[in-house]
Amino acid sequence: MKLSARQLTLDLYNCSAETFSDIDEIKDVLKSVVGSEPRLTAESMDENHFAIIGAFEGGHIALHGYSELRYVAVDIFTCAEDESEPEKLSKTLRQFFRPDKLKSTFLKRGDFGKGDIKPKIKTKVAPLRKVKNAGAKVVNKLVRGNDK
Repeated sequence: MKLSARQLTLDLYNCSAETFSDIDEIKDVLKSVVGSEPRLTAESMDENHFAIIGAFEGGHIALHGYSELRYVAVDIFTCAEDESEPEKLSKTLRQFFRPDKLKSTFLKRGDFGKGDIKPKIKTKVAPLRKVKNAGAKVVNKLVRGNDK
């Protein structure tokens, strides 16, 4: 089994104000892009914040909208064979919310290669030794200075 997982995060700033009025319309937009029928749950947290969470064949989406800020945060995760699926959803959301500014981050996930996946950490000890040595020299001078 080959797994080609990708995650796309979007921050949509200064979106069109009228796009926040109907959560069901946003759900319909999401359904129009995802090939299989997504299981979407929409929740209004308060009058200025809603969330839509959805699972679909090979992935999931989480969308948070803040109407007062005109801001939308989106996380799209997919393992689908079609590598352009997150980008298709991103394009559709950009067309729907019409933001003035967009920030996106793309991650490849699920690297099952044989290489070491641990982060490489380098530690430098030399500066600490210099401090300890300088401290020892000061103590020696003080001790010797008292002997005179």
